[in-house]
Amino acid sequence: MQYCSDCSNKTSVKIPDGDNRERYVCEACNTIHYQNPKNVCGCILEWQGKVLLCKRAIEPRHGYWTLPAGFMENNETTMEGAAREAFEEAHATATDLRLFGLYNLPRISQVYLMFHGELKDGYMKAGDESLEVGLFTETEIPWDKLAFPVVTESLQRYFEDRPDHKVHVADIGGRHGSVINVTRY
Repeated sequence: MQYCSDCSNKTSVKIPDGDNRERYVCEACNTIHYQNPKNVCGCILEWQGKVLLCKRAIEPRHGYWTLPAGFMENNETTMEGAAREAFEEAHATATDLRLFGLYNLPRISQVYLMFHGELKDGYMKAGDESLEVGLFTETEIPWDKLAFPVVTESLQRYFEDRPDHKVHVADIGGRHGSVINVTRY
């Protein structure tokens, strides 16, 4: 960050008084520009024993399969964000959403909040961000074509826990998404 988004003057990197980390600080208006992790909200939607997957029409990982998920927007709850992403990516209506997993990805400064619920009426259709959508049993999932380690981890835990889903908390680190510190509640 070179310029302050409040007053347009140059910023510098320093540790502000009372803080313990370097931050971008505007010397003109004293605004401290914090950079915090991004929240990603998504969901595992099930219909008649199968889960909804979307084939990505956008980068990163164009052409790979994923769960409907994306960055949380301002002025929405995490559950609303997960439901919105399902609708945007698959024209899917999510019902009975419950927290399934919280995944920390500190290497890329993201936190995933995954929910699970039902796909209303089994209806889905590819949205602008999806090449295609489909319902898959555990054995039909294209495991080697999943877009992100957090998707693989979520699906593996989902099928392990059936029918009594627990809430999972895990740290996913490293370049290849190794899973560390899995806790189930």
